[in-house]
Amino acid sequence: MSKEESQDYGYASQISIRDLEEKQRLLKDRMLLIGQNLIEIKERTESEFIELKKELEEIKQTLNRVKSFLETASSEFSKFARKEELELLRKQAKMFQPLDFVRKSDLEKLKNNQS
Repeated sequence: MSKEESQDYGYASQISIRDLEEKQRLLKDRMLLIGQNLIEIKERTESEFIELKKELEEIKQTLNRVKSFLETASSEFSKFARKEELELLRKQAKMFQPLDFVRKSDLEKLKNNQS
């Protein structure tokens, strides 16, 4: 092997080593970037998860209030008059006709006026 060939081989080796070092540096930079992105995504996901937990808790509280209101309302429904009961009262009131009755004082006035 001649001196020129060994210099070419040494030069080629140096270029290959520099190329490998550059690739390694690029890979290292990419790994750091991927790590930073992963940390950011993890933090964002955790904050979204905490927010969702808060919203879920609010929904649970609202649901419990609605449930309590419905239970109270349904217990009150038994105290309401049914349609049949109202119809019966209406018929009784119609038969009674309180406006058709005369007061005693009115009868006495009529009696005094006729006498």
